[in-house]
Amino acid sequence: MKRSTLLAISFALVGLAAPSFAGTTYQATGPVFEVTDSKIVIQKDTEKWEIARTPETKITGEIKVGSKVTVMYTMSASSIEVKPDKAAKPDKPAKAADAPAKPEKKK
Repeated sequence: MKRSTLLAISFALVGLAAPSFAGTTYQATGPVFEVTDSKIVIQKDTEKWEIARTPETKITGEIKVGSKVTVMYTMSASSIEVKPDKAAKPDKPAKAADAPAKPEKKK
């Protein structure tokens, strides 16, 4: 669950390079666990959040492991796949109560 959340955030952050696609802005604050040219990993509570970085990412100050940072990010879909509807289930046979009444036999 943690890894999928981090992966989703990383993919969503690709949209940061194009401000015209920006939606709601979120923030995450915590100490830096790892930093590279393409990502920053921060410790948020008990989870590690991996957030993608681009050359356009604005950085104020020097990022280093252990520094407390606040990361501003947005989430946007990189792709959406529509799944086909499930096949319609055949109608169930009518119950006895729903069946038409049988004519009575004459004696």
